[in-house]
Amino acid sequence: MIKTANRLNSVIEYYFSTKLKEVAKLKQAGKPIINIGVGSPDLSPPTQVVEAILKASSQSNSHGYQGYQGLPELRKAMASFYKRKLNVELNYENEILPLTGSKEGVMHISMAFLNKGDEALVPNPGYPTYSSVTRLLEAKPVSYNLSEENNWLPDLVELEKTDLSKVKIMWINYPNMPSGASASLEDMRKIVEFAVKNDILLVNDNPYSFVLNEKPKSILEIEGSKNNVIELNSLSKSFNMAGWRVGMLIGSSHNVNAVLKVKSNMDSGMYYGLQKGAIAALNIGDEWFININREYRERREIVWRILDELKAKYDKNQVGLFVWAKIKRGVNSQVFTDNILYNYDVFITPGTVFGTNGEGYIRVSLCSSTEVLEEVFDRLKNIEI
Repeated sequence: MIKTANRLNSVIEYYFSTKLKEVAKLKQAGKPIINIGVGSPDLSPPTQVVEAILKASSQSNSHGYQGYQGLPELRKAMASFYKRKLNVELNYENEILPLTGSKEGVMHISMAFLNKGDEALVPNPGYPTYSSVTRLLEAKPVSYNLSEENNWLPDLVELEKTDLSKVKIMWINYPNMPSGASASLEDMRKIVEFAVKNDILLVNDNPYSFVLNEKPKSILEIEGSKNNVIELNSLSKSFNMAGWRVGMLIGSSHNVNAVLKVKSNMDSGMYYGLQKGAIAALNIGDEWFININREYRERREIVWRILDELKAKYDKNQVGLFVWAKIKRGVNSQVFTDNILYNYDVFITPGTVFGTNGEGYIRVSLCSSTEVLEEVFDRLKNIEI
């Protein structure tokens, strides 16, 4: 056997990769598993988006390599979308970089800015990829605590007391996943000031901007933030295009060009048809978001009922594609969710997937129909907790 690179010793296979293999085996064994743990949108993209990719795919010149920065009209559409929806002015020529999904951006940003031995501040609880990518690059992830008591915001006073001399990047994610918490512009301004003061690149991962969120925000709305801030966004959740892998990176021309150096050595551009479909999505009017959020509200009402049966507590002001809930005190999150999986055939995500501060919490996805969620409710009705 050929020995693998030492860097693989610092990471494990992604939780959902391993757990969903287990769920698949249970299904193969005849268990009627319902998965309400994963945030993969089950609804279709807008009709005009599908039509756009089909039309583009029929063109004879659409199947070759594309530019590393994407079509100019895609970057224009992204800039127009940010201006229209988030009141952020962007130069489409050098302040936007289309990505094959924003997850790619986590790796590319880290490769562009982290050296061996550098540190990156990562939220706990938070998206596990921030830490794993940091380790793969032989840098050090340093967790900062998020808590319900502090509305899942970083405690900047506590952070200022720590040694920040090796910190190069700070990852934040608002609207927050997994907690669903929002950050006000004033909250964001304080985090930006902290980053500027300590010469840290602040990256806001913002894919849940428009899901059940009445006041979408961008950290780039903070005046003077662009040099120290990068924002990631995605069409995956907003337009039900998760499998299309279309995202965007936004920041100063210096920061965008740094990431482009990495990206241009990693892929050969995004398929032309996908870009045309993305343009169609970005030009859609507000009616799309009104309708999709109406569906998610109906689903969330049922999820709240499910959580009531589980004696779990949750904040109805959460936004985004999930509901984050606190289970009975003293009960281990993974034991709790495994009990529901093995005895009731329902997969729910334990909060510990997202870090030690996720212990005592569970996360439920809204990516199942009302009929499926009603079935989950019936299975868990009167469950003994």
